[in-house]
Amino acid sequence: MIEPVSTSAEQQPAGPPLTLYLVKRLELVIRALLDDALRPLGLTTLQYTALTVLEASGALSSAQLARRSFLRPQTMHEMVLALEKRGLIARTPKPDNRRVLLAGLTETGHRLLADCTPAVAEVEDALLADLSPGQRATFREGLQHGVSALGALSSQRRSQEP
Repeated sequence: MIEPVSTSAEQQPAGPPLTLYLVKRLELVIRALLDDALRPLGLTTLQYTALTVLEASGALSSAQLARRSFLRPQTMHEMVLALEKRGLIARTPKPDNRRVLLAGLTETGHRLLADCTPAVAEVEDALLADLSPGQRATFREGLQHGVSALGALSSQRRSQEP
């Protein structure tokens, strides 16, 4: 039997994965678990995210909601129409610019978000279950630092675009 020739990459451990890779893997696992948890309530993770943004921020334009929900404006437009059709949000003209419609949560939307709380809390609790309160705080601080640092880098790069 002929043994395959191994490359040096196969012989050397690759080292720990990049932090960016781990964050992406975490995001994908969270997204899958939240999609499963929210499906019985008729929501996707992206819809839930948009509704929570509106709950936290108040009424927003579709463009603002897209930026804060990490979606493209075209995707958000379709989502807004679907959420409005379900009665979860309502759009009203912006007082100082009636061409801009602001989306805000309806009472039905608020109730649905409240119904989602136990399912979302279960996923968050599972993520943090084996961490001490100090480790939880450090984990959150690290994530918040990453968001701030990369947000600043993104802003800097956008400001340098021609």
